[in-house]
Amino acid sequence: MRAAPAGVDSPSVNLPSQARLLLDLQRVNKIAQRLSGCLEVETIARIVTDGLVHQFGCAFARIWVVESDTTMLRLVASSGLYTHTNGSFARVPMGAYKVGKIAQNRVPFLSNRLAEEAWVKDRDWAIANNIQGFAGYPLMTGDRVIGVLATFSHGPMAAEFLEVLQVLCMTATIALDAALQIDARPAGRKTSLTARPTLSDQLAHLLTTTTMALVGTETPLLDSVSYLFLRLGELLNEFHCDYARLVYGATDVSLEAIVALPAQATFAQAGSVASQPQNAVGHWRSRCHQLRFMATCLGGSLDTEPGPQQQMVQLRLKAPYSSEEPGDNVSIQCREALVQTALTCLAYRAGLTVCDPSEPEAVVITDSETVARVADRVLWVRVTASSPPPAQVAATIDWAITAAQLRQVVRQVHTGQLVEPAVAPGSPRPSEREREIMALLAQGLRDRDIATQLYISESTVKFHINNSLAKLQAKNRYQAVYQAAVHGWI
Repeated sequence: MRAAPAGVDSPSVNLPSQARLLLDLQRVNKIAQRLSGCLEVETIARIVTDGLVHQFGCAFARIWVVESDTTMLRLVASSGLYTHTNGSFARVPMGAYKVGKIAQNRVPFLSNRLAEEAWVKDRDWAIANNIQGFAGYPLMTGDRVIGVLATFSHGPMAAEFLEVLQVLCMTATIALDAALQIDARPAGRKTSLTARPTLSDQLAHLLTTTTMALVGTETPLLDSVSYLFLRLGELLNEFHCDYARLVYGATDVSLEAIVALPAQATFAQAGSVASQPQNAVGHWRSRCHQLRFMATCLGGSLDTEPGPQQQMVQLRLKAPYSSEEPGDNVSIQCREALVQTALTCLAYRAGLTVCDPSEPEAVVITDSETVARVADRVLWVRVTASSPPPAQVAATIDWAITAAQLRQVVRQVHTGQLVEPAVAPGSPRPSEREREIMALLAQGLRDRDIATQLYISESTVKFHINNSLAKLQAKNRYQAVYQAAVHGWI
């Protein structure tokens, strides 16, 4: 998804698509957090364009806003190769060039052959500056277009990059629209952040057929959190949700709703991806899957529970008011897409900061010996009991580890502490002597040799082996060695 400069590999280019989406959403969240509290149009726009350049490696990025007469767009921010806002594209007529057409037609656009596009004003400039990629996205609130975001890259952009821009643009639109409304007021009536529309106001505007209840006192939210709830609001409205409840708790905000999924034979929603009856349930599940990923990135969750005959769904979206203190940096580099995605989700739930592979201070979580050999601090993932860790790893984890345990182990590796193997609740806990004996048993030593090496009697060795068999629920020594490896004893 990431737009990378020509000749430079994007750090996330080799990640599986779902893990790459999570990483890009994390970058979007970093940009969104900087918008919190901003009420100046130029400042908000510049934070977004700077973020596209620094977080996504774009050559340059720009934002235009629609002027009050709706006939022109005004350039308010430019980052990267060009930082001025007073050039030939400082004001663009609605419908002119590609930026004006995006604002007029409200259709996102992506091309990786910019110099060959007929609408390009200066093809020689694109060739001379090696600009290949262009992506533009309308900034919309409701049925109004308030601006356009455009970004350029030296290298090609993946088509999925438009999905990342969609997330970023929705967040930027919330902040820009509030700032533009304040700018439009008389000077004596301009107010502070409290004048921004609340989440309940925005949801009430979206959920036109829904009876909505508000519980608790509304608390200011990060724009990224507001965006997540508004995306769910759009989905609920699309499926004609009858009832929803927005709850402000002590530490988080949640939206609870019950949706009656229509029968596939009768469902039709004009202008929707789910307008074809056979796609209705699939569309619902796909959108919930995307929202669940986003909620995970923000430290929250989306839980769904189907009702009778799968025709009714109860769901609850929860997110914290603000992000906790960020955890240690980790770089997840696994061989298989499933392992990569699962560990990325677990890392987000653990409150860790998922970084690019190029981050020098990150603890590397991997199951690849090639990666482990060149990394400084390695947390080895034991995928199977027969995959011994390389000698240079700092610690080993397996699938029994919880999010809290992962955070603790990463902290220990990051600070150079001695790491005790993580033990999941209910897992067998070995004594130090049992751990020593099982490790020697795994090397093929006999009871007599183990006794000699540890300076104990053979009967004591057998005693500890029998205890280990009981704890591991193993029928023989071979099973015990296997289970000991699975549970991280050895």
